[in-house]
Amino acid sequence: MAEHTHVMDREPFVAGQFYPAQHEQWVHAVQEYMQGQTEREAFSKLVMVPHAGHVFSGKVAGSTLAQARLRDTILLFGPNHTGLGAPLAVWPDGQWQLPGASVQVDSELVQALLAAEPALRADRAAHMQEHSLEVVLPFLWVKNPHVRIVPIAVGDPRPHILAGAAAKIAEFMQSAQRDFSIVVSSDMNHFASDTQTREQDAKALDRITALDPMGFYGVIREAQISMCGVLPMTLAMHLANITGAKKGEVVAYATSGEVNGDMNRVVGYAGVIIE
Repeated sequence: MAEHTHVMDREPFVAGQFYPAQHEQWVHAVQEYMQGQTEREAFSKLVMVPHAGHVFSGKVAGSTLAQARLRDTILLFGPNHTGLGAPLAVWPDGQWQLPGASVQVDSELVQALLAAEPALRADRAAHMQEHSLEVVLPFLWVKNPHVRIVPIAVGDPRPHILAGAAAKIAEFMQSAQRDFSIVVSSDMNHFASDTQTREQDAKALDRITALDPMGFYGVIREAQISMCGVLPMTLAMHLANITGAKKGEVVAYATSGEVNGDMNRVVGYAGVIIE
């Protein structure tokens, strides 16, 4: 594992594209998206938010994360859109840079999780050009600049591997008595009409709020719902359930059609909180 001997920060890849490249601008925009929401009493076990450009999905992501009560340690799961790197890839150390700010990777926790779950790999290639986690970071930073993250790109399609990884991670977190929240980055159905998208997404969200990861994984496949984060969400739901999830709620929903007026080809965005 010689490639991981030196600590390395992750530089922003989609600043100026998915969100503003100037610190003041993105901070101000994120604060606006998060306005008018009250943080909940109960700690959030799992929060799912979308990762499109902030102008499209920022309102859903912002209002959801503003309501969530998050721990200082966040296991951050997202899809692997690029196909690069390991199937379960964790960025091992350093910081994730944003324009004018940074978020610290909890490298000690990463090392412990790598030891606990052999399917998990220290791997930067999966993260270098992947936008899904980076787009959520501005919200997490505005909410808590001292937050520590464990960034994991989930690209393994086998349900038993996802369930197994969740079990191993849960076992370690419980034995180490570590408090954590899970944040999953995922958009919903892609490129159907607004009406169709809402119908498809309702099927998936129904299984999510029922806290049913296998049912969720199954309905995505059966109904051919093109939700990019099905794999990270399946893993994260297993993990939330094992560590005591009690109820799930869709707290925000929108489609891209509401922003750009094109109702024929939309992407769905959902904000979910599981406590």
